[in-house]
Amino acid sequence: MNSGGFATRGAPGGASVRPAGGTRQKSVSFEFFPPKTEKMEAALWESVERLEPLSPTFVSVTYGAGGSTRERTLATVKKIAAETTMPVAAHLTCVAATKDEVDSAARSFLDAGINHIVALRGDPPEGDSKYTPHPGGYDCAASLVEGLRRIGDFEISVAAYPEVHPDAASAEADLDNLKRKVDAGATRAITQFFFSNDTFLRFLDRARAAGIDIPIIPGIMPVTNFKNVRRFAGMCGAVVPQWLADRFEGLDDDPETRSLIAATTAVEQCLDLHEAGVDGFHFYTLNRANLSYAICHMLGVRPQDEAIDAGLQLSMAS
Repeated sequence: MNSGGFATRGAPGGASVRPAGGTRQKSVSFEFFPPKTEKMEAALWESVERLEPLSPTFVSVTYGAGGSTRERTLATVKKIAAETTMPVAAHLTCVAATKDEVDSAARSFLDAGINHIVALRGDPPEGDSKYTPHPGGYDCAASLVEGLRRIGDFEISVAAYPEVHPDAASAEADLDNLKRKVDAGATRAITQFFFSNDTFLRFLDRARAAGIDIPIIPGIMPVTNFKNVRRFAGMCGAVVPQWLADRFEGLDDDPETRSLIAATTAVEQCLDLHEAGVDGFHFYTLNRANLSYAICHMLGVRPQDEAIDAGLQLSMAS
């Protein structure tokens, strides 16, 4: 990577992605979190309505530690499933819950018609600095995936870490853990956000070499608030490069300029990944739709009628 941003690299080795080319379609998915207040609920549903016309592959709803948002997560995914055309996935974690409690939550999702689970170990409960398996609970995400496979025919997404999970002993141990999740029955991996595409592509090479052949979707974090992103990065082990800090320097009180730069930066990242052969992108929306919508528009992911019109105009111009 150069000091100014994302550097283009050739497609990674092996059969991990399709050859680069201008005619390949891009797919997107979005993450939301369950609202805590009426104001936050209004913002969430404005975001859902804004992004639905983009026909995402799926949208996901997060799940608090120890089931702290279980009912809100269930209510949110049920409403999205009932009132939109978007396939919806529910997050589920192992933290602070017995196997019976986690299994009960999984069955609640299944009973509601939600058969896609994002299976995660989860972060330590607030106030705890280190993850400790709950007595009688699932000890890790791979065990959770095994448990879900016993309960029903779920589609199961899991997390992947291009820059290594903070609790992993090494990059090799982290990759071994991902392989265990795949062997247990995971059908897709979604990565933690990152800002070095070369790091992601090298990780993809290593995953394919280790026999991990499920789709690995890059997680994209539009930088709506640089200070928050730096804090998130510190929690999950992501590297924030100096060139990114330089882009947002002096903009703490200028949200409009921040949004313009955030959109440009995310589009650069996605286009560079697409050039390297990556076709799918998972956006961490933070329940704010406009930035993700603008990014998708610039990537050519648009409502169906608009996409058809753009295709006709391109055909007529050629």
